[in-house]
Amino acid sequence: MARYSHIVGWGMYVPEKVLTNDDLANIVDTSDEWIRTRTGIRERRIVTDPSESTSTLATRAARAALEKAGLSPTALDMIIVATSSPDHLFPATACLVQDALGAVNAGAFDLSAACSGFVYGMAMAHGLIVSGQADTVMVIGAEVLSRLTDWSDRNTCVLFGDGAGAVIMQVSEQPGGFIASDLGADGSGASLLSLPAGGTRLPASEETVRNGMHYIKMDGRAVFRFATRVMAEATRRVVDKAGLTLDDVALIIPHQANSRIIESSVIKQLKYPKERVFMNLDRYGNTSTASIPIALVEAVEQGRVRPGDYVVLVGFGGGLTWAAALIQWGAPKVSEVSRWQRWFWAAWYRVYRTRSAYRRLLRRLFALWFGTRERSEEELERLRRLRKE
Repeated sequence: MARYSHIVGWGMYVPEKVLTNDDLANIVDTSDEWIRTRTGIRERRIVTDPSESTSTLATRAARAALEKAGLSPTALDMIIVATSSPDHLFPATACLVQDALGAVNAGAFDLSAACSGFVYGMAMAHGLIVSGQADTVMVIGAEVLSRLTDWSDRNTCVLFGDGAGAVIMQVSEQPGGFIASDLGADGSGASLLSLPAGGTRLPASEETVRNGMHYIKMDGRAVFRFATRVMAEATRRVVDKAGLTLDDVALIIPHQANSRIIESSVIKQLKYPKERVFMNLDRYGNTSTASIPIALVEAVEQGRVRPGDYVVLVGFGGGLTWAAALIQWGAPKVSEVSRWQRWFWAAWYRVYRTRSAYRRLLRRLFALWFGTRERSEEELERLRRLRKE
């Protein structure tokens, strides 16, 4: 049979704390008017709870997507987390999500392509599904950029917010779903948007910390020029690959980086109607890999995407990277979740938290046991040598 990949579940999560432009004006030399006219952002969500991280936001979005699809975590074959702010360099944030969900049958890996990462992840999931290597794949875009932001730099701190969005892609015999993608990179522009230190080129040191090299650095003007060109080009290419025209596209959901970039690249260059471009960056700011899935979830929930609609998802990011995907929205069956089912899944996640703690305890006990045995054998060998002497 022919294999197609359709979105069957979607979910999002943003932290409760709202940071407004007026709040930022109390931190750096800026104003609500300055930020709104240059970016279109009014407020953003910020993680303040020390126990929250990229993996916890991703897990909340993933649970919402599973609930929407009416699927058990055990149905997942793979979990892909696209992020530029992972919990750790390793292990993968996706592994932490896999454990938190109790997705015992799923592989898991992180994908790093900056703000383009979610669309890259969807393309990877599509490839796994149509090739028969997986039937059900979770793709998550999640960020806690507030912890990588220099709050004394008004050129960057006004832009970024925290959040997570997720979709579940599943095999289907029904044509449609994920139709085409256009992925690209230009590494010659790597320095234009980066987090310089913390990797093998510039390991953490007193000097890198003192110089603020663990914060996001951006050449705003150069990134603006790149973004306005590449967003329009990638959109045209992916529509051409699908054998369609822009008139066939019901909605474009761009990366929510800056309203001026969206207006210049998507609306003006493509001559595309503004009412058919989805924007929500005024409320969330630039959430990097999370911006497109969060916008997709809100577009679906608001009825902006209907069965049979062609939708373009397009973004750009550090690397430099770009990515566009054209999907045809199916008619996913939205699960009606009863109170009993909610209780069951809450219990499931608690059980798997306990299971994870139990497995960690067993590893420690085994390590202690074998370590003791090794020490005992070493001691016996030492006594044997003493007797021979």
